[in-house]
Amino acid sequence: MTMSRERPPFVADERTLLVGWLDQQRALVRWKCEGLAAADEQRSVLPTSPLMTVAGLVSHMRWTEHCWFNVLFLGESHADNPQFQEEPDDADMLVAGISLAQLLADYETQCAQSNEIVATHSLDDTGKHPDFTASQATLRWMLLHMLEETARHVGHLDTMRELLDGNKGYY
Repeated sequence: MTMSRERPPFVADERTLLVGWLDQQRALVRWKCEGLAAADEQRSVLPTSPLMTVAGLVSHMRWTEHCWFNVLFLGESHADNPQFQEEPDDADMLVAGISLAQLLADYETQCAQSNEIVATHSLDDTGKHPDFTASQATLRWMLLHMLEETARHVGHLDTMRELLDGNKGYY
């Protein structure tokens, strides 16, 4: 999936704007990871959050996309999504032995699948999973939530990257 760091057009329909802004934030995830030394991929820089690594955060973002679009919206099984495991906490961030390159590829594959789901449904459609209250949200709400979630984590990546190797920049 090729995502652009460019902002969406100033004048466009709602779907184009929502997906465009989300894709920009997704592209910033890859950009924040480019050139990171292998030794720093899974290095924690926040003493109180040892699982908050660049690799762990990319994994978390992949599974969050899956949670909202596949599980909550489409109603698919959540059995394979580590976010739904009760133990250990933050299982979606446990990525020892998985390269950042693989995690980014998995993330981008999931983002492409999320975009396919969005493209084939109305923004007014609601989720279908019977076991989670959040599935009552519209696809529009879920897109806005994913935009907020992704942008917030891009900020985390920006901070982690600066602490790891001094690399910084908005886009």
